[in-house]
Amino acid sequence: MSGTNLTRDEARERAAVVDPASVRYTVELDLTRGDTTFGSTTTASFAATEGAGTWLDLIAPTVHEVVLNGTALDPAEVFDGARVRLEGLAAQNEVKVVADAAYMRTGEGLHRFVDPVDDEVYLYSQFEVADARRVYACFEQPDLKAEVTFLVDAPSTWEVVSNSPGKAGKASHGKKRWTFEATPRLSTYVTAIVAGPYHVERSEHVGKEKTIPLALYCRKSLAEHLDADELFDVTTRGFAFFEDVFGLAYPFAKYDQLFVPEFNAGAMENAGAVTHHEDYVFRSRVTDAAYERRAETILHEMAHMWFGDLVTMRWWDDLWLNESFATWASVLSLAEGTRWTDGWTTFAVTEKLWALRQDQLPSTHPISADIRDLEDVQVNFDGITYAKGASVLKQLVAWVGRDEFLEGVRAYFADHAWGNTSLTDLFGHLETTSGRDLSAWNEEWLRTAGVNTLRPVVTVDSNGAYTSVAVEQTAAPEHPTIRSHRVAVGLYDYTEDGALVRRRRVELDLTGPRTEIPELRGETQPDLLLVNDDDLTFAKVRLDDRSLATVVSSIGSLDPLPRALCWTAATDMLRDAEMSASSFVELVLGGVEGETSMGVVQHVLSSARAAIDLYALPANRIVLSARWAAALRQLAGSAEPGSDRQLAFTRAWVAAAASDEHVAEIRALLDGDEALLPGLVMDTDLRWALLQRLVVLGAAGDDAVDAELERDNTATGQRQAAYARAAVPTYPAKAAAWQAAVESDELPNAQLTATVRGFAHPEQRELVRPYVQPYLDAVPRVWAERTSESAQAIIIGLFPRVLADAATATAVRTWLEGAELPDAARRLVVEGLADLDRALRAQERDRQAG
Repeated sequence: MSGTNLTRDEARERAAVVDPASVRYTVELDLTRGDTTFGSTTTASFAATEGAGTWLDLIAPTVHEVVLNGTALDPAEVFDGARVRLEGLAAQNEVKVVADAAYMRTGEGLHRFVDPVDDEVYLYSQFEVADARRVYACFEQPDLKAEVTFLVDAPSTWEVVSNSPGKAGKASHGKKRWTFEATPRLSTYVTAIVAGPYHVERSEHVGKEKTIPLALYCRKSLAEHLDADELFDVTTRGFAFFEDVFGLAYPFAKYDQLFVPEFNAGAMENAGAVTHHEDYVFRSRVTDAAYERRAETILHEMAHMWFGDLVTMRWWDDLWLNESFATWASVLSLAEGTRWTDGWTTFAVTEKLWALRQDQLPSTHPISADIRDLEDVQVNFDGITYAKGASVLKQLVAWVGRDEFLEGVRAYFADHAWGNTSLTDLFGHLETTSGRDLSAWNEEWLRTAGVNTLRPVVTVDSNGAYTSVAVEQTAAPEHPTIRSHRVAVGLYDYTEDGALVRRRRVELDLTGPRTEIPELRGETQPDLLLVNDDDLTFAKVRLDDRSLATVVSSIGSLDPLPRALCWTAATDMLRDAEMSASSFVELVLGGVEGETSMGVVQHVLSSARAAIDLYALPANRIVLSARWAAALRQLAGSAEPGSDRQLAFTRAWVAAAASDEHVAEIRALLDGDEALLPGLVMDTDLRWALLQRLVVLGAAGDDAVDAELERDNTATGQRQAAYARAAVPTYPAKAAAWQAAVESDELPNAQLTATVRGFAHPEQRELVRPYVQPYLDAVPRVWAERTSESAQAIIIGLFPRVLADAATATAVRTWLEGAELPDAARRLVVEGLADLDRALRAQERDRQAG
C-alpha cells in the first residue's frame, strides 16, 4: 500500500504548481475488451507554473502512451506504477495517457462482478479515498477539482451511468458509445462510472428551481425486490427538506441511485450517481429498523450533494466535517421529513455508542484530525469522524441557534460553490450569522480528544428532598480536557399506572469539574435523575444509585428518547466494567419487551449477546447463554405473529440456541413447521440464519450448505455459504478459511468479509486459538500487499478478540513492542488489543458480581 501513498505536503506542493481552476479531463473507457482489463485514455488539460514539474496519478498494469504537449514520452521512464511524471511544464498543458486499467474484485476502482444467477456482468466504480486513479489518470487530491467528460464504449445491451446525463450512440458490432455531458467542477473521488445490464426505474421530483430526473438501478435478478415507490418517496422527501433548509437548489442535473453488488460500505456520494450496497434491496423480510437505516443512508448521501460535492474539503483533515455534517443533516431530515420521527432516538443508542467506543480507544484523536497522508485517512472513517462529529455539530447548532446555523451554512454554500474549503471558512460564516466567537468552542471540542463523564452527586434529607444536587465532570488522565457542556437535567417519577414521567427539566451550562444546580434544592428526590436529558451534549452519563435501580426495574416505562439515553448509559457502564455482564443481560431481558423502537430493540439484543461472548466471566457463559436463549425463545413465541418483534426475537434466539430442544426446533422450522412460530415468514435469508446456526453447533455440515446454496445460488447465497463453511467447527474448516482469506487474494471482497466473520466465531475459541501467532506474523505482509479495504477486513476481522483472555492480550502486547509497522496498520492492532483489555476488566467485574 505504501507505494501508492500520497502525503499532504506533496498535495500542497502540486496544488501550488497546477492551477486548480484550470483542470479538465476527457476520459475514454473501453469496457468491451475482456474480463481483466479495460482501455483507459485520458486527455488532461491544465495551466501550471511554467518550467515546473508535477505528476498525474495512475494505477494500471500497462501504460502504452504518454504525450505531453505534443511530445511523446517513454512510459517506462515516466511511469512507476502509481505516478506519471511530467517535467518542463508549459503555461498551458495537454497530456494524453493511454493505458490498460485493471478491473478490481476488492470494491475499489472499477469493480467487476458476474451475477451467478444469469452470468451477466456488472461494473461500478468506488473512488474514495483515492481510487479514481485506478480508472483514469488524474490529479488524485480533493482540491484539484476538474470538469470531466466521460466517453464510454460498452456492450449494446448495457446501461451506462455517470455523474452527468449521457446518451448512447447507435449500436455497432455489439457495442455502443455513451457520451456524457461535462461535469461541473468535481473532486475526482466523487466522479463515477456504473455499467451493466442494470434494471432501471424512473421518476422525477419538482424541486426548488427545476425538475430533477430520478432513477433507481439494480441487477436484473434483484428487480422483483426493488421497492421503487418507497425509495422514491424517501428521496423526494429528502430533496424537499434539504432544498428548503439549505436555501439552495439541488446543484446537479439528475439524481441516480444505483444498488450495486459487493459494495464495501453502505453508500457513496458520487455526484448525481449515488451508489448503495445492494443489501438495501430487501429480498427477504426485514424489520422497520432496516428501512429506517436505509432511509438515513439515502438522506446522508443526498446531504453530501451540497456539503462535500458542491463544496469540498481542501484536504482530508476535514473529512470529519464532510461526514459529520452529512450524518447530522440526515438524522435531522429523517426526524423532521419522514415517518421516522424518532430518528434522534436511534442516533442516541447506535451512532453515539459507536462514538463513545472509538473515543476511548488508544487511537482516539481530535475530531479535527491531523491527516498526514492517504494511509491516515483510510483508517479514519471511524466513530469520531462520523458519530462524535455529528453529535458535536448538534451541540453547535444549539449553541449558535438553529436559524443562525442554517443561515451561515447557506452563506457558506453561496460563497464557496464548486470550490474547496477548510473548517475556518465554515466557522467564519457561523460567527458572522450568530455573533458568537467560536474559537474557544473550536479548541475545546474539535482540537482535543477524549470524552468526559458526567455523574450526578446528590444529598437528600430525612423527608426525601434534595439538599444538594451537583454534576461532577471527569476526564481520562491521557485526555484531561474538561469541557463546557450545555445540558438538561430531567426529574422523572412513577405515575399510578407505572409510567415514568418527567416532572421537571432544568437546562444549564456545566463548566469545570463540578457544577452545582441550586434550582433543585428542596425538590423531592425523583425516581430517576437523568443528566443530559434530551441528549444535548456528547458525554458519558452515569446514574445515581436510586436512578440506576429505577432503570434496571423499569426502563420500559420511559418515553423513547430518555429510554434510549438510559440504554446508552447502561451499555457504556457495561463496557467500562461498572455493570456486570450478568446484570446487563438481565436489564435487557427485563426491558426489551417494552421497547418500541425496533432499532433500539435490535441494538440492545446485539449488545447483550456481546456481553455474554466477551464480557462475561468464562465460567458464567454457559449458564448465562442458556438463560438468554430460553428467554429469547419465550419472547419470540409471545410476540405478535408476523410482527417485526417476532422476527427480531427469533433471529436473536437462533443466534443463541444451543440446547437439544432448540436445535430440534430450528430443524423443524427449516423443514417448514409453521405451527412452531405462527406468522413467521420462512424466507431465504432466515433459512440461511437457521442453517448457519446448525453449522456453528456442528449439527449440519458442508452437504447442507451445498444444498442450501443450490436453492439460493445468488450473490447473497454465495456470501452466506462462505460464512457457513468458515464457521464449521473443525480444524480443517478453519485451515481452509485461513488459506482462502489470508494466504490467497482470490476471494472477492464480499466473500472475503464473510469468510473472515465465519472464521472468527466467538463460540469457537479453541479452534481460533492456534492462529494468534500466524495472525501477528501475517499483519505486516497483509498491509503491504493488499489494497486498503482488503487489508482492513483481514486485520480487523481476524484479530483474536473473540478469545478475550489474558494470554492473548500478553501475546499481542509483546509482539507490538517489537513489530515494525506503518502507523495506520499499527493502529488497527492497538485497537484490537484495547478491546481485549476492556473485556478482561469487564470479566473481572462479572466475577466480583457473581
